[in-house]
Amino acid sequence: MSDNKSAKKPESKYPVNMTETPFPMRGDLAKREPNWVQQWQTKKIYERVRKAAAGRPKFILHDGPPYANGDIHLGHAVNKILKDMVIKSRSLAGFDAPYVPGWDCHGMPIEIQIEKLYGKNLPTAEVLTKARAYALEQVDRQRKDFIRLGVLGEWQNPYLTMNYSNEADELRALGAMLEKGYVYRGLKPVNWCFDCQSALAEAEVEYQDKRDPAIDVGFKFAEFDKLASAFDLTQLPTHEGYIVIWTTTPWTIPANQALNVNPEVTYALVQTERDGQPLLLILAQDLVESSLARFKLEGVTIATCKGEDLSGISFLHPLHAADTFYNRLSPMYLADYVTTESGTGVVHSAPAYGLDDFISCKAHGMQDDHILTPVMGDGKYVSTLPLFGGMTIWEASKPICNALREAGALFEVKMFDHSYMHCWRHKTPIIYRATSQWFAGMDIKPKDGGASLRETALKGIAETKFFPDWGQARLHGMIANRPDWTLSRQRQWGVPMAFVVHKETGALHPRTPELLEQVAQLIEKSGIDAWLALDLKDLIGDEAADYVKNKDTLDVWFDSGSTHQTVLRGSHKQQLAFPADLYLEGSDQHRGWFHSSLLTSSMLNGAPPYKALLTHGFTVDGEGKKMSKSLGNTLAPQKISDTLGADILRLWIASTDYTGELSISDEILKRVTEAYRRIRNTLRFLLANISDFNHAQDAVPVAELLEIDRYAIANMAALQKEIEAHYEQYEFQPVYSKLQNYCSEDLGGFYLDILKDRLYTTGVTSHARRSAQTALWHITQSLLRVMAPALSFTAEEAWAIFAGEEAFKASDETIFTQTWWQLPELADGEALLAKYAALRAVRTDVTKQLEDLRTSGAIGSSLQAELSIKAAGDKYQLLASLEDDLKFIFITSLAKVIEVAAEAEEAVTVAASSAEKCERCWHYRADVGAHADHPSLCGRCYSNLFGAGEKRKFA
Repeated sequence: MSDNKSAKKPESKYPVNMTETPFPMRGDLAKREPNWVQQWQTKKIYERVRKAAAGRPKFILHDGPPYANGDIHLGHAVNKILKDMVIKSRSLAGFDAPYVPGWDCHGMPIEIQIEKLYGKNLPTAEVLTKARAYALEQVDRQRKDFIRLGVLGEWQNPYLTMNYSNEADELRALGAMLEKGYVYRGLKPVNWCFDCQSALAEAEVEYQDKRDPAIDVGFKFAEFDKLASAFDLTQLPTHEGYIVIWTTTPWTIPANQALNVNPEVTYALVQTERDGQPLLLILAQDLVESSLARFKLEGVTIATCKGEDLSGISFLHPLHAADTFYNRLSPMYLADYVTTESGTGVVHSAPAYGLDDFISCKAHGMQDDHILTPVMGDGKYVSTLPLFGGMTIWEASKPICNALREAGALFEVKMFDHSYMHCWRHKTPIIYRATSQWFAGMDIKPKDGGASLRETALKGIAETKFFPDWGQARLHGMIANRPDWTLSRQRQWGVPMAFVVHKETGALHPRTPELLEQVAQLIEKSGIDAWLALDLKDLIGDEAADYVKNKDTLDVWFDSGSTHQTVLRGSHKQQLAFPADLYLEGSDQHRGWFHSSLLTSSMLNGAPPYKALLTHGFTVDGEGKKMSKSLGNTLAPQKISDTLGADILRLWIASTDYTGELSISDEILKRVTEAYRRIRNTLRFLLANISDFNHAQDAVPVAELLEIDRYAIANMAALQKEIEAHYEQYEFQPVYSKLQNYCSEDLGGFYLDILKDRLYTTGVTSHARRSAQTALWHITQSLLRVMAPALSFTAEEAWAIFAGEEAFKASDETIFTQTWWQLPELADGEALLAKYAALRAVRTDVTKQLEDLRTSGAIGSSLQAELSIKAAGDKYQLLASLEDDLKFIFITSLAKVIEVAAEAEEAVTVAASSAEKCERCWHYRADVGAHADHPSLCGRCYSNLFGAGEKRKFA
C-alpha cells in the first residue's frame, strides 16, 4: 500500500492479501502505444519472431499492394489490421508466417500528380525521375502510419513494384507470356478515357447516370429488288423508304459501317406517309406501334419477314448526300445481341466504337484497315472528318442531329437518362475506342496446345477456397464473361512493353525473346529509364533503321498482378513461397488484384497464385452511409490512434463482421472502448493476484487443485479450442465476442467473483491460495495469447509484466514468438464442465433472490445472507457434493442444502444473519470473537493468520 492511501484510511491490523501490479488500470493507449511502436522497431521484434519461427511450416499471406499516393484511410487500416491478425494468429498456431508489405508504384495517379506539380510537357526522363521520388515519399508516409497501427512486418525491406529487380522480372513475365502465345497485337475497342488519354482496365470503370440524346435515324433503301423479295412482294409500292435504328450515341453515326438485325425476330414493312408523300419503314414488328407513336406518324404493316431474310441487303448511310465521304452503303449483318426491348429492333454498327459492333463486323470479314476511326485520343474528331472535324464528340451531338434532320433521316430526338461508363479517376464519361493495343487473349490456345487462358483460370477458381464463399461465384462470373485483357497503356510512368517492332509491317523483331532479356538486364541495373535511354543501334545494330521501339507501358494491374512472380518467386523468394496460402483484400478486388493475379499466374504457371481468397467489406458510418469527404462522415485512423489508441481501432475491426460493411462512429467506438476496459480490468485482476506467485516454486500439481480451479482450467481449454478453430477460419468477430463474454461472465461474473475470498483471506502461501493462483496463471497464459492478434499492444504490455524474468528472456522479450498455450490435461474435464454449468444455473436463480432482498433493504451484501436450499434428486446431489464450500459459490456466509422427495417441494429460503461480521473477511459468523486476543476476527481468519489455515476442498 502506498503512503498517500494509508493517510486516508488507517491500515487494518489484519490485512488481506491485496497484491499489486504495475499493469495500470487506465490503458492510456494513445499516449503509451508510440513507445511500444518505437521499442518494436529498435528491438527488431519482427526479426525476433522470424528467428523463433524458423523451421516451422510456412504460412504465406501475400500482401496486395496499396497505391503509393496520399495518406492512409480507414479502408487501408481495416485491410492491414485484418492481415496482421491473420499473420499473428497463424504464428500462434505454430506456423512461420512472414509478412512482406508491398506498394503499387507506377501508373496514372502519380503521373497526374507530377503534371499538377510541374506542368504537362516535361520530358519523359524527368517525369520518371520525379514520379519515382514522389512514390518513395508517399511510401514513407504510409509506412509510418501502418507501423503505428501495430502491424508487424518487414517494413524496412518491403516490395515496391518500382524496384529495379521487380520491373525487370515483370518484363520477363511478359516475355514468357508472349512466347507461350497468349499475347497479341490488334485493333480493338477498349475502354478509353479522354482525360487519361489511355486505355482503362475493367476495374477502372464505374457507372454513373448520364443524359444523352436518343435518336431514331433512317438508313435509306438502296437495293429495292432484294428488299421486295425479302418481304415476298413482286415489287415495293414506293422506293422512298428507310430502315430505322435507335441509338443513344449520335456521335457514332459518322463512323457507321453496318446494320444489325436479330435473325429470329419478325420485321415489318410499314406503309406510312410524311409531308403528304408515301413512305416505307422497316421496324421490328413488336415495336411498330411504339415507334410510329414516337415519330408522330400513322401507318399499316403491309408485309413481314424474319431478320435472317434481310441478311446482306445494303442501305445508304443517312448522310450519303451531304458529302462524298458518307456516300457509302451499310450492309445488314445478323446479330443475336439485337433485342426488341426498346428502340426499333435494328442496331447500327460503328465497329471502332462498340465491342459487339467490332466483333460482328470482324466476323463478317471486315479488315482492321477498313475500320473507320475518326475519334482521336482527346475526344475530338480528326480535322479531316467532313462536317464535324475538330469538334469533341459530345459537342458534335447537336450538329449531327441537325445534319440528319436536313437529310430527312432524323425521325425523333429525345433526351434520355441512362447508366453510362465513367472513368473512376476523372469521373468523366468514357467510350469504347478501337486502337491498336496489346492484348492477352482469353480464348487463345497457347502454343503448347493446352487449355485457353479462360479455361485455366476458371479451373483455378474451382480449386480455390473462398472466405466468404460467395466470392467464388462472383469471380467465376467475371472471368467467364470478360473480354481479352488490354495489357498496353499509353503512359510514361510504367513498365515498358519493351518490344522492337518493324516500322512498316508492325511485326516483332525475330529475336524478341533474346532482346527482352537484354533489356530486362539493363532495367535491373538502372530501372525503366534504361529503355527510354536505349538507342536501338546498341541493341540490334544496323537493323535499327527498319525498327522502332514500342512506346506502350504495361497496365498497372499487370504490375501488381504479376507480384506472385516478381516478389514471391523474385525479390523476396527467401522469405516467401509460391503459391501463397492466402490473398486478403476488399471485395472490389474480385475485379482487380485477385483477377489480374489469377490471369497472369494462369498464363505463367497454369494455376492460381493463391490457395484461398478472403474478402472484406467497406467502412460505412453509424447509419450505414458510405464514407466520403463530401459527406464529412470520415474518421481518420490516425486520429483514432491519437485519441483512443490503435488497440481500440483493432478491437473495433476484430469485433465487426468484416464480410459485410463495417460500421463505425464515435458512438460505436465508445462501446468498443467499454468492452476494452472490461478486458483490461480482467487482466489487471489476474496480474495483481498472481504477482506474488512463482510458477516454478509455487504451482500446485493439477491433480491436487481445488475442484473449481480444475473447472476453470477446463473451461478455458474449451474456450481456447473454439477460439483456435475460429482463427483457423479467419473468423475474428466470434473470437472477440467470446473473449468479452468470458471476461465478464465466466471470470468476472462467476469464477473470479467466488475466488476473491480465497485469494484475499486464506494464508498467503496456503494450498488453497496457491491452487487458485495456479489456475489463474494458466488462464493468463492462454488469455494473453488468444487476445494478442487484435489487442497487440495490450497483450505485449501485459506479457512483459506477467512472464517473469526468465520466460520473458526466453520469449526474446515479445509475446509474438509464442504459440497457443498448452493447458493441463484434465481427466475429468468434461464432467467438471457439465457439473459447473448446472451449478451456475442454480446460482443465477439464487443470486436473483439475493438481489431482491438487497433492494428491499433486508440485507446489505450477499454475505449477510444465510441460505437454505431444498432440493431433490440430482440437484440435491450436485449441491451437497460441495459440502461446506457451498456458501462460497453463492457468496453467502452460510449455505445449507436439504434433501426433499420431489421437485415440487424444492425451495430457496434466505434470511439475514444474526451473527457478528468479521472485520477481515466480512463474513457473518457465530465464531467471531471466539479468540479473546482477536475479538474482531472469525475462526477462519484466525486460523488463516495465526493457525494451520482453513481447509478448502472445492471452492
